[in-house]
Amino acid sequence: MQYNFYGWQSSSGVHAINNLYKGINTPCDLYDALRNIWCEYSCTSRLRPQWSEENITLGQCSITAFLAQDIFGGKVFGIHRPEGSIHCYNVVGDYVFDLTSEQFGSEQLDYSHNPEQSREVHFSNQEKFERYEYLKSELRKACNE
Repeated sequence: MQYNFYGWQSSSGVHAINNLYKGINTPCDLYDALRNIWCEYSCTSRLRPQWSEENITLGQCSITAFLAQDIFGGKVFGIHRPEGSIHCYNVVGDYVFDLTSEQFGSEQLDYSHNPEQSREVHFSNQEKFERYEYLKSELRKACNE
């Protein structure tokens, strides 16, 4: 199967470091599960009006990247965006992947020399933390069915 997220080709070298979510062994497995979970509610509130089923990864980056970190380890890094936000992605060993890169269409993001992101800083935003908890809960339900 072919995916459209950044790093999908090499992400098969990344494996779950725990059994938190049955059936989630690689980033592609996680993407497959999240495709059915990402929704308007899990989208950041400032982008909800633009969220659609045609652009399911819009506004999902930080909560998805920190969830991927829970499963695969590694670090979360952030790309500073022109409008002042930060787009988060994962680095595990030598592997870089961005499960939510599709939201940018054909724009090429620069995944080099970006600052590491802290979940404490990101989750100091209560709304973001609640969306992360929602994503975890829905993934747990989907994996245990």
